[in-house]
Amino acid sequence: QVQLVESGGGLVQAGGSLRLSCVSSRSIYTFIHMGYYRQAPGKQRELVAIISTEGIATYADSVKGRFTLSRDTVENTVYLDMNTLKPEDTAVYYCNAAIATMTAIPDDYWGQGTPVTVSS
Repeated sequence: QVQLVESGGGLVQAGGSLRLSCVSSRSIYTFIHMGYYRQAPGKQRELVAIISTEGIATYADSVKGRFTLSRDTVENTVYLDMNTLKPEDTAVYYCNAAIATMTAIPDDYWGQGTPVTVSS
């Protein structure tokens, strides 16, 4: 079992910055990748950014150049630094960690979600 505990988020004006943190109960090296998804009201959950076991980060086009995903392998924590925030970034952000299985489908674990609201 994996527990992911999120912190950060909140209300910010457009153009502002926020940092999200996600602490895992297991070593980061357990996972194929770890990162964040988000879900805006009335929309499907979408990928924001993930970081691989090797430390390579992948970003959604909508956040490239504004968001940075990093990790602390000692603290088993990932950080999402969000800059130049836009109202369309408003969503509930979910930490995600994926573990490889014997099939092609990994096991996904999710944090409790943290709301981010960007006012215009």
